Amino acid sequence: MKPSVGIRDVAHHAGVSNATVSNVLNRPDVVAPATRQRVLAAIEELGFVRNESARQLRAGRSRVIAYVVLDAANPFFTDVARGAEDAAREAGFALFLCNSASDAGREHEYLELLHEQRVEGILVTPVDGESAQIAERGTPVVLVDRESTDGTHCSVAVDDVLGGELAVTHLIENGHTRIAMVGGPLSIQQVRDRYEGAMRALTNAGLPQDALTLLETRGLQVAEGRGAGERLIGLPSSRRPTAAFCANDLLALGLLQSMTQQGLKVPDDLAVVGYDDIEFAAAAAVPLTSVRQPRDQLGRTAASLLLAENEPDHEHRHVKFQPELVVRASSAAKR
Repeated sequence: MKPSVGIRDVAHHAGVSNATVSNVLNRPDVVAPATRQRVLAAIEELGFVRNESARQLRAGRSRVIAYVVLDAANPFFTDVARGAEDAAREAGFALFLCNSASDAGREHEYLELLHEQRVEGILVTPVDGESAQIAERGTPVVLVDRESTDGTHCSVAVDDVLGGELAVTHLIENGHTRIAMVGGPLSIQQVRDRYEGAMRALTNAGLPQDALTLLETRGLQVAEGRGAGERLIGLPSSRRPTAAFCANDLLALGLLQSMTQQGLKVPDDLAVVGYDDIEFAAAAAVPLTSVRQPRDQLGRTAASLLLAENEPDHEHRHVKFQPELVVRASSAAKR
């Protein structure tokens, strides 16, 4: 194993003091150009890599922020993370990604580890409304895709109640009076909010509450959407929904697959609306109508709020974006 090269080795090779090498690394403007070039040449020749962790510990600051996502398998969260990463890089920071996989215990472990590593701050889409509180130990935290209810953190979110209302209103306006809501578990705040919006759309249209059939799922994955499709098809024809609003696009894509496997047509036999408008939505076999969330803006805004946490006059902000319905072939007007 090749021994590591230290500042002392670079200084000896370049014929300068340790302090001069340190200045080249940290304050290059105070070193004469010729000396600076000699030190940089020695660094290149010896393959010196600075110990950034040690430097950050001495300075009491890190050039790293982290994002604890709810589900790394969901393209929605990777798109949000990409926006956060872009904002972090522009400010000279790196973004580390951690996946809680909707597991509160795993989330807790990551938050504790990130605090111990003294990251500059943490973005988190919490498993539940209270779990992000455990990181309140001096490390700034910003909630992502979740509104801060007690004002102790900055937060960025989308008006999911409005999103659910937009989706179901669209289906009602297309002539559907028996609608399924596919999503779960309802312990997830975003799912509850979208369900509330769906019920609001029924009220606004003068339809009874039982016009909406809840098909609760154990998660928000494609397989759960396929399973919900099988349950929907198994309902008596007299009360089987003619349209479905899915709590996210992965569920909707699974539902589309289930309909195809059963020989049913979308939207003729079942109109489908998803949520998030991930890239795959428009590329589906039947292009998917979806409620679009500004994923890149969510990530960028969250990272910007986090990096502003250490400013002397910082005040917590709560940014809520408006969703937008994107209509495609999966929800064509009912004939």
